[in-house]
Amino acid sequence: MPAERLQKILARAGIASRRKAEEYILAGRVTVNGKTVTELGAKADPERDHIKVDGKRIRLPHQYIYLALNKPKECVTTLWDPKGRRTVRDLIKGIPGRIYPVGRLDYHSEGLLLLTNDGDFAARILSPASKVPKTYLVKVNGPLEPEQEEEFRRGIPLHGRRTAPAELRLVRRARNPWYSVTLVEGRQNQIRIMFKHFGKLVEKLKRVRIGFLELGSLQPGAYRLLTPAEVKRFRQLLDLDTVSPASRKHHHGS
Repeated sequence: MPAERLQKILARAGIASRRKAEEYILAGRVTVNGKTVTELGAKADPERDHIKVDGKRIRLPHQYIYLALNKPKECVTTLWDPKGRRTVRDLIKGIPGRIYPVGRLDYHSEGLLLLTNDGDFAARILSPASKVPKTYLVKVNGPLEPEQEEEFRRGIPLHGRRTAPAELRLVRRARNPWYSVTLVEGRQNQIRIMFKHFGKLVEKLKRVRIGFLELGSLQPGAYRLLTPAEVKRFRQLLDLDTVSPASRKHHHGS
């Protein structure tokens, strides 16, 4: 395998995003063959060189795994929880190796969640620059007024920075209506905070789509491997095809 920039190797190994990996390098936390490397342009061969972060050797996964999971409510989007609550790791015990969630859904939310061991893929999906749309079905304790709907679509102030334009559509008119909301950013508890801005409380929140990928008939707590065609489509969407195919075998199901 040809030599690659260290920050790219760390990202592919799932250690950190490329930007965070650069911070690790500058902080002197990365060694190659026993020597500390602090140059951002430094390269290494992940198959031949001994690369360590904080003294622990990193290894690239031999197979990339891409999962779609229907996260149930009252489940934490982490691999371990200090409070002992159920985590997504408890739902994917049949999968070998270490895979981790791409982004998060909060404890009381449910729906489509991607998991992978491909650090580059995860970083691209989460990057605001990629603008990957995510669609949610949201049940609220009262309807918005037409002018509130327009303000919701344009964006509201959130922690000193306006939210990006969003799509909002009423899908079930009722005393407690359902809305479809599509965002291209994913700030923590964003949808709940946006509705709260208009005095409405979210009663149910379910993510039903990421990019082109739909939750479909996947039951709560169930998962499936992405098909090769879905992986290829995501890689094109995220402009990941600049990586040589030989370095990117992936695991898939029938």
